Amino acid sequence: MSRYDVIIVGAGLSGLTAARTLTDQGAEVLVLEARDRVGGRTLIDDIGGLRVDLGGQWIGPEQRRVNALARELGLTLFPTWTEGEAVLDLAGHESRYTGTIPSLPPHDLLRLEWTLRRVDQMAARVPAEEPRRAPNAQALDADNLEHWKRRISRSERVRGLIDVMSRVVFGAEPSELSMLHFLAYLNGAGGARPLIETEDGAQQDRFVEGAGSLALRLAESLGDCIRLSAPARVITQHSDHVVVTTDVGDFEGGRVIVAVPPALAGRIRYNPELPAARDQLTQRMAMGGTVKCFAVYERPFWRDAGMSGEVVCDRGPATVIFDNSSRDGDRACLLAFIVGADAHAWSAQPPALRRRRVLDTFVHYFGPEAAEPVAWAEKDWQIDPWTRGCPIGNFPPGTRYRLQPALRAPCGRVHWAGTEAAREWAGFLEGAIESGERAAAEVWPRA
Repeated sequence: MSRYDVIIVGAGLSGLTAARTLTDQGAEVLVLEARDRVGGRTLIDDIGGLRVDLGGQWIGPEQRRVNALARELGLTLFPTWTEGEAVLDLAGHESRYTGTIPSLPPHDLLRLEWTLRRVDQMAARVPAEEPRRAPNAQALDADNLEHWKRRISRSERVRGLIDVMSRVVFGAEPSELSMLHFLAYLNGAGGARPLIETEDGAQQDRFVEGAGSLALRLAESLGDCIRLSAPARVITQHSDHVVVTTDVGDFEGGRVIVAVPPALAGRIRYNPELPAARDQLTQRMAMGGTVKCFAVYERPFWRDAGMSGEVVCDRGPATVIFDNSSRDGDRACLLAFIVGADAHAWSAQPPALRRRRVLDTFVHYFGPEAAEPVAWAEKDWQIDPWTRGCPIGNFPPGTRYRLQPALRAPCGRVHWAGTEAAREWAGFLEGAIESGERAAAEVWPRA
């Protein structure tokens, strides 16, 4: 067997970042990827002549690492389309508005503002890197977002917006999220607003070339150190090296970085067995549910009607809708997110019914022209065998306080990366890069 300084399991953005960081420092690196492609939870496809991101696609102005990488790789950003009226459909009440302030009755608007301030105040006391140090951390971990929202607000519209945030950001229902996990996640992104807003938020900019180009161009720079269709099955630790057993052979390295979601990392066999806390973590961090549905049209007819294409709805099946057209508007597209509980049941429905449900939703908000797209596609990340869900694995109530130390702590010669293990912007492209850099520094102190 060839001997490598570091073997990296997973050629998503995190694993590729770790690989480049290490190779730049002179380390001999091998990247093993189960898929026949790189990119992990990013993926570019062509739908009716329009290049789209089937996975992660947005970046925000505060995400400094991914912005710097985009500049370095020569990628071009453009702003998400927000001109025109947006739709807010909460608790059975539908309204339209322009700008960044949602159209709510004054008392609900005040309640929403107070709730966002309250949750940001709470998040500020929960360190993103070590949430166990927060005041009342155990009590927060025993609580869930569903119970908290019902205590904090009697407004059905405010509760509906919290539902939307939970489903879109985490791919999970509020009842499935530990409050400690929720607050730590918010702290790592600078608060609630950067997570949910478009302008000046995490959804501000898109890539002309597709966000998947980040991984593709990193892979090009790494050359032949990437082995595709090589799923890691067993990781065996010895006193001075590790052996990774794959479908295409065994590979020996000084250390290994596992850069896949905890739920998938738990499907690898480890010899000797991992510490109990790490094994328990991989059993409990279920992946969120996210399906992306794309309808391509000849022109963005909703813009002609003075609408931005943005919809927020708390009753499904589409929780949020965006204008996902090309930068020049030459190819028009509406993008719907099916998330949380709706996503869990999505793939069991016949394809024709799934398509009709989404298009009926588009017709409801944008008129009859939405009924007949020239192209249609969907990506259900839950049925992807090497992902099993999106956007991130989550801590349910009663787990984050106890299992937090196992999220990033090395297990002998095995180290952990992936966006779930990020200290900042977990769940985003930014978090994937941060975790890859951190893991590289652990295994190769010169990195």
